Amino acid sequence: MNVNSTIRVKGSQLVDTTKDLVQDGDVRRLIIKDTNHTTVMEVPVTVGVVGFIVAPTMAAITALAALPAEYLVEVVRERSETEPTASPAATRGADHE
Repeated sequence: MNVNSTIRVKGSQLVDTTKDLVQDGDVRRLIIKDTNHTTVMEVPVTVGVVGFIVAPTMAAITALAALPAEYLVEVVRERSETEPTASPAATRGADHE
């Protein structure tokens, strides 16, 4: 079962928020969008390649963070049906659209 949530962040918070979400371990995909809901970057996060994609992906996210803008980070998590659906990182700054 996939669980989606959206977090609104300023460019200066984008890198730290992304790192926190990747470290959560149950995130499968991050979709970074501008405030018009246009996808700016889509990052698949799988357990086997987290170390491989982190450096180049974080460089690209850092470049986005340098722009004085606001972003929406859509978080796709995979959970079993017995797990709770919210974690502290997912609910921090979550939008309810």
